[in-house]
Amino acid sequence: MAEGELPALLALTFRALMDEVHERIAAEGFDGVRPAHGFAFQFLSVRGGAGVVELGEHLGVTKQAAVQLVDELERRGYVERRPHPSDRRARTVVLTERGRHCIDRVVAVSAEIEQRWATLIGPGELDAVRTGLGAFVADAGTRRPVTLRPVW
Repeated sequence: MAEGELPALLALTFRALMDEVHERIAAEGFDGVRPAHGFAFQFLSVRGGAGVVELGEHLGVTKQAAVQLVDELERRGYVERRPHPSDRRARTVVLTERGRHCIDRVVAVSAEIEQRWATLIGPGELDAVRTGLGAFVADAGTRRPVTLRPVW
């Protein structure tokens, strides 16, 4: 393998995975979902909801961009704004049932793709890839926090 090729292979693999996942979930009726939405869904799912500013900080975008993203997701029925439990002036963005179902389908489709990869290279090889990538992420985390968010 040529020097510098591994980062490109990692990026291309991620892109191919995301393209297939989005194509398949769109065919199931989850229209308009883009990779940035997935990062927002993941954050909201883990946190149980978040303010727009907090979501924007996580995604690395301005408050205005986060508001636009939430507006779009709300129009499509994936999230809703609810009153904040302790601050009457604030609103919390939470996933709707449709948003949670979309996440469930993404997880299921991703598992099907992983199974195909296991058939392609062998289960042991796929486990080795997973272990190696996990070690790379753990090593990176010793220098600075590693978060799952878009690379703008």
